[in-house]
Amino acid sequence: MSLRSALRAQTADCHAAVDTLFGSFNLSRIQDYKAFLRAHARVVLAIEHALEKGGIGRLLPDWPERRRAHLLAADIRELDDRLPVPLPQPALRCEAAVWGAAYVLEGSKLGGALLAKAVPDHLPRSYLSPQGPKGAIRLFMDRLDASKVDDPGAAVAAARDVFDLFLKAGQVELEAVP
Repeated sequence: MSLRSALRAQTADCHAAVDTLFGSFNLSRIQDYKAFLRAHARVVLAIEHALEKGGIGRLLPDWPERRRAHLLAADIRELDDRLPVPLPQPALRCEAAVWGAAYVLEGSKLGGALLAKAVPDHLPRSYLSPQGPKGAIRLFMDRLDASKVDDPGAAVAAARDVFDLFLKAGQVELEAVP
């Protein structure tokens, strides 16, 4: 079984829970959209830093083009909102854990492209817009499949941890929506 297949199969429940929770945000309402972006900021900023500490640049030479924290921050500022305090960074202690965490962030781009359609045209959505060169997701998945991690369980655990962070951040922000 490829690492991608293992990640998909063993995180499907987490993925479904995150999709359900974030589907509760009404992105056509500015307050919901701000909360949605703040929830993502709590996680994305932390995970991008953790990935960099874990050596993502060695695994993905195009990592700088894949980062989205700056786009997220720009959208939040454009909405005259505040950047939230990021959640604590997970320790990604091995290559497998880096791949697992990156899998969640890269996969979120696909969902973001779908969610962007629900955001009114007058609101900023650079974070949700497709990023990177054409085929970047396919390239990521090919590299993930070609990775020779010795501990797929560590990748799955890291991915589940990132999904859990999204759940925590989403719940906090959703509860605060007026």
